[in-house]
Amino acid sequence: MTKNHDDSDDILQNTFIKVYNNIDKFNGDSLLFSWMYRIATNETLTFLTQKAKRLHLTSEELQNKLIENIESDIYFEGDEIQLKLQQAIASLPEKQQQVFNMKYFQELKYREISEILGTSEGALKASYHIATKKIKDYLNGD
Repeated sequence: MTKNHDDSDDILQNTFIKVYNNIDKFNGDSLLFSWMYRIATNETLTFLTQKAKRLHLTSEELQNKLIENIESDIYFEGDEIQLKLQQAIASLPEKQQQVFNMKYFQELKYREISEILGTSEGALKASYHIATKKIKDYLNGD
């Protein structure tokens, strides 16, 4: 979601600190993985919001800036189509980006995504379907 390796490392570190400091609050209502993933997702969203504010940008402007900078990231090994896919994903609303990334890249089941995002499986399926259609349209130049 950050499109930047160093930012992702910082967020991961903050996530593990929060997990460590709050493990006693984990009550087992969900899988430990889901609980940790939710913390990571929230940390990422907070980071991106703060970064946008710091740069005096809207969330959309920040996403565009991150995509522009992705090619210069030494850890990005993608080709032109992978860059285009990242641009298509960045054009989606935040929730659709989350759902698409979790389902497509992380290969999570809708049940797991539902636990992480606190959204019904039906809504997630609809969101993923809409996201894939928008990405397809973007890649086809529609």
